[in-house]
Amino acid sequence: MNTLGVSERMAGIPPSGIRRVFEQARALEAQGKKIIHLEIGRPDFDTPAHIKEAAMAALREGKVHYTSNWGILPLREAISRSLEKELGVPYDPEGEIIITAGAAEGVLDTIMALVDPGDEVLVPDPGWVNYPAATAMAHGRPVSYSLRAENDFQIDLEELKSLLSPKTKLVVLVTPHNPTGGMLERRILAEIGHLAAEHGFFIMSDEIYHKMIYDGHQHVSIAALPGMKERTVIINGFSKAYAMTGWRVGYVAAPKALAAAINKVHQHNTTCAASFAQYGALAALTGPQDCVANMVREFDRRRLFLWEGINAIPGLSCPRPRGAFYAFVDVRGCGLSAEEFASRLLTEAGVAVVPGDVFGRAGAGFVRISYASSYEEIQGALERIKQFTQSLGGTT
Repeated sequence: MNTLGVSERMAGIPPSGIRRVFEQARALEAQGKKIIHLEIGRPDFDTPAHIKEAAMAALREGKVHYTSNWGILPLREAISRSLEKELGVPYDPEGEIIITAGAAEGVLDTIMALVDPGDEVLVPDPGWVNYPAATAMAHGRPVSYSLRAENDFQIDLEELKSLLSPKTKLVVLVTPHNPTGGMLERRILAEIGHLAAEHGFFIMSDEIYHKMIYDGHQHVSIAALPGMKERTVIINGFSKAYAMTGWRVGYVAAPKALAAAINKVHQHNTTCAASFAQYGALAALTGPQDCVANMVREFDRRRLFLWEGINAIPGLSCPRPRGAFYAFVDVRGCGLSAEEFASRLLTEAGVAVVPGDVFGRAGAGFVRISYASSYEEIQGALERIKQFTQSLGGTT
C-alpha cells in the first residue's frame, strides 16, 4: 500500500520521459544556458492566420458554449469528406466521428472503451509513451512488439503472431511513426488485417502524421483495406499538420457501435473540445492547404540536412526517415547508453534530445531527434553534437 493515497493504478505508471527531458532543458534555460530544443514534437511554425481568424470570429460571434459531445457538425462533415478523399474510407459524420481534445484524448477514450481488465493490447516498441500508459489505466496489459532499424522499422509479422493470445483485444498501429519516422507498408498492413479477422482483435490506427510524408511514399490506412473499417479506430487531429498543438483538437473515426462507446468515455471526461477551437479546425480543413504543403516542404529540407549531418558524424548513424518529423539515431558507436548520451548532450552541449529507452526496450541505444525546430537550430545542433562526440574520444 502506498503512503500517498494515490491509486495503485496510477502509482505504477511513470511520468512521460519526453516531458522530463523538456523540463530539464527548461531548468537549464532558467539558469541562463542556451538550449537547442530537439526533444519536443512541436512544429515551430505559427498556426496559419486564417485558422486563428476563424477561431477569433467564433469568439466574437459568441460561439463559446458547449457543443454536441460529438463536436460541431460542420467540422465532422469536413473530416468525413477529408477521410474519404485522402484515405478512401467513408465515415458518417452523424455517428462515426468524434471531436476530441487532441489526439491524445482519442487514444485514452478508445482504450478505455475497448479494453477490459486483463485484456492485452499490443503496442509498438519503440513507441509513444501514451499507448502503454493508457492501457494500464484501463487495467489492461500492454504487450510490446518490436520495430527495428535493420528491418526498416516494419513490423515483424512472425513476432507479432507469437505475441497474439486469446486475451489480445487491440493492436496499436502508428504510421507514419513516432519516434522512428518509419512507415508501415501496405503488405504488412494487409497481413495484420488478415490476423485481425482470424483472431478477432481490433486495430487502433494512429495517423496523426499522415500528411507528413517524403520521398514519394504513400500513406495507407488499414481502415481502407477490405473488411477492416469495422475493426479499426482511426486517431488523428490538427496539432501536427496545421501547427495547432496548443489548440487541442483531434478526432476519432470508428464504426457506429465502437464510436458510441468511445463517445461515452469522451462525454464523461471532457464533454466536448473547446467550441471556438473547433471552428479554427474547420477553417484548417476547408481553407487553403498551401500552408501544409509549405510546412512539409520545409520539414523535408530539414530532414535531409539532419539525416546527412548525423550520418557524417563518427559513432552515429540514422536510417532515412520516411514520414513525421523525427530521426531515430543510433548512438551505440559512441560508447554511451542512450540515457547517458542524451543527459550529457543536454548538460555539456546544450542540445535536448530524447533517449530511446523512453519509448521502450527496443529503443535502447538510440535517441530521438525532432526536426520540427528551425533549420538554423538544427544546423547549430549538428555542430554541437559533432563537438560533443569528438570530446568523447574512441568513437568508431
